[in-house]
Amino acid sequence: MAATTLDGKAILGAIKDELRARVAALAERGVVPGLGTVLVGDDPGSQWYVGAKHKDCAEIGIRSIRRDLPAGTSQDEVLRVVRDLNADPECTGFIVQQPTGLDENAILSAVDPAKDVDGLHPTNLGWLVLGEKAPLPCTPVGCIELLRRYDVPIAGAKVVIVGRGITVGRPLGLILTRRSENATVTLCHTGTRDLVAEVRQADIVVAAAGVPGIVTADMVKAGAAVLDVGVSRVVEEASGKSVVAGDVHPDVWEVAGFVSPNPGGVGPMTRAMLLSNVVEAAERQVAGAGS
Repeated sequence: MAATTLDGKAILGAIKDELRARVAALAERGVVPGLGTVLVGDDPGSQWYVGAKHKDCAEIGIRSIRRDLPAGTSQDEVLRVVRDLNADPECTGFIVQQPTGLDENAILSAVDPAKDVDGLHPTNLGWLVLGEKAPLPCTPVGCIELLRRYDVPIAGAKVVIVGRGITVGRPLGLILTRRSENATVTLCHTGTRDLVAEVRQADIVVAAAGVPGIVTADMVKAGAAVLDVGVSRVVEEASGKSVVAGDVHPDVWEVAGFVSPNPGGVGPMTRAMLLSNVVEAAERQVAGAGS
């Protein structure tokens, strides 16, 4: 029997409905959340993603603040825009879309941690390590929310994450081991001796290595939940066209209990969690002003 589809697009729609009500409640108090984006250059993928974020904002009542900069913009100019958004009261939170071709750690570190709706500022990652509340990275939280919305058990589950990147693998492992999730996590990477043996033990597999088809059916326990997070571009032999390829081989659908499609699974959940982070930041501002 084919796996159940973990449909991120459908969940994104449901979360938008939930957030729309929260945005309306903020508006009644005279507060309109604002999402800022800083885009450097003309990379088509980045342009599409930023455009999708602002389309999402328009649908639920969040103000859009775009700062599109040409290719070749200097580091100092990008940092000046970051400082402007830090100081802009209409900007509840913002992101600097990667890649910029610049020193992205320096740029990210210049963002006000309270306005870091990507959840990747060093301060916010530090709070995650310490188990304190702070904005969380969107893709890892999106993975967890997608599992929860389909009633996939997380507490006590054996989770294997393939990929140790800072945007997904490392923070996801930290979040899953909190008391609120209580999973047992193995973080695999290029130094893992027997990846097949590790993945075969998993109740939940998160493939985030950026290697097309790295997780195959023979590696997956029957009935496991498999999240396909990795994104690569490959050329189709038949058409010669460049297409998106995930980390999960199509044959996994015949073995697993749940699989997220790619695209259409975790990607929309990342957008949903970004919106949620913006709204939560606005709600914190209101709570702070009233205390």
